Amino acid sequence: MDESTQVSGSEALFARARAVSPGGVNSPVRAFGAVGGTPRFMRSGAGAWLTDVDGNRYVDLVGSWGPMLLGHAHPAVLAAVAETAARGTSFGTPSEPEVALAEEIVARTPVERVRLVSSGTEATMSTLRLARAATGRDLVVKFAGCYHGHVDPLLAQAGSGVVTLGLPGTPGVPDHVAADTIVLPYNDRAAVTAAFAEHGDEIACLITEAAPGNMGVVPPEPGFNAFLAATCRQHGALFVSDEVMTGFRVTRSGQWGLDGAVEGWTPDLLTFGKVMGGGFPAAAFGGRAELMDLLAPSGPVYQAGTLSGNPVATTAGLTTLQHATPEVYERLLSFSGQLQSAVSQALSAAGVAHAIQTAGSMFSVFWGVDGARDFDEAQAQEAWRYRAFFHAMLDAGVYLPPSAFEAWFVSAAHDEEALSRIVAALPVAATAAAAATPSE
Repeated sequence: MDESTQVSGSEALFARARAVSPGGVNSPVRAFGAVGGTPRFMRSGAGAWLTDVDGNRYVDLVGSWGPMLLGHAHPAVLAAVAETAARGTSFGTPSEPEVALAEEIVARTPVERVRLVSSGTEATMSTLRLARAATGRDLVVKFAGCYHGHVDPLLAQAGSGVVTLGLPGTPGVPDHVAADTIVLPYNDRAAVTAAFAEHGDEIACLITEAAPGNMGVVPPEPGFNAFLAATCRQHGALFVSDEVMTGFRVTRSGQWGLDGAVEGWTPDLLTFGKVMGGGFPAAAFGGRAELMDLLAPSGPVYQAGTLSGNPVATTAGLTTLQHATPEVYERLLSFSGQLQSAVSQALSAAGVAHAIQTAGSMFSVFWGVDGARDFDEAQAQEAWRYRAFFHAMLDAGVYLPPSAFEAWFVSAAHDEEALSRIVAALPVAATAAAAATPSE
């Protein structure tokens, strides 16, 4: 076969995958629909680097969408997982690692009780059921652009893959389910006040990403989360803070460590995921003891999961958290700051208007605008510039999120070699973004 027409390993695997899986992927954004081209099938990861099936090596700025706080294949995590797996991978009974992980979560956050599950979607779904049972109410308030998993009531105007793919938010969701969700603009206190004034005695809970990262990173304005907590308390609703993405990522105590711990307020319920699983399918939700004790078997609210608290997954998560020291968070912030500066300098030099917004070490670039405080402003950016930027970086060996509406993640394993690779790639990518047109 002529070398110019030779099919790559990723292309061959993608063809096989499309024959047996919808769109060839098991989570939509992975399909490269927003940026075009063939998704890269990865064979291995080590530290800050990924290697695809064709042997190409990339600096990874996705980090499995957040969990890889320590980097890929961290030796301590691998050793702990291997030791645990050698004793058996699942028992369907309680085991010590799940207790130890729950203790670690309670020690780092304001929750008093924790229930482990297998995904962030399960965690948020369960908080809605618990909030409705605790309050005897049905309505849920969420914000446009916040993504809380593919839970029926929470897909309305969700960010992340829904906006990336340009999909309507609720096909397959019954009208009566969608009708129980009130969607408000983010960072808009007046809208929250008006919604509670009209429906306050019907609202079971308000759920928000603690610092949204699924419409790009759009941090809460100062005092906004405190305002939400106070408003919910005033009206007898529960405040649910979704820290699936930010939990144990932006600080050892998540976003709550940056606002609630400083301002002196606590959410009624929190959700966790990603980092706490150390790269395995694990998530959790927790809150005050009197709320959590409504769950079976302590109380009447049923929730269960065959693989919840899996010993291998909880061991990976526990080991990750144990190694997530203050020095690790300092390193993350330092590297992220250097990376942000390099990106901004390259885009400015190429004449590309942009803004970079952060939540701890998480950040994202907004194209052609001076930032975004809500979903409408995030969607107003020149996201079409990202496609050219993304592919130029990919060609140079830097793996970015395949969507302009996602956060970039760094790890404690990112070093000078990784930064040098990124910095070397930026001028060409910035020039490509500057030359891009909406029709491309």
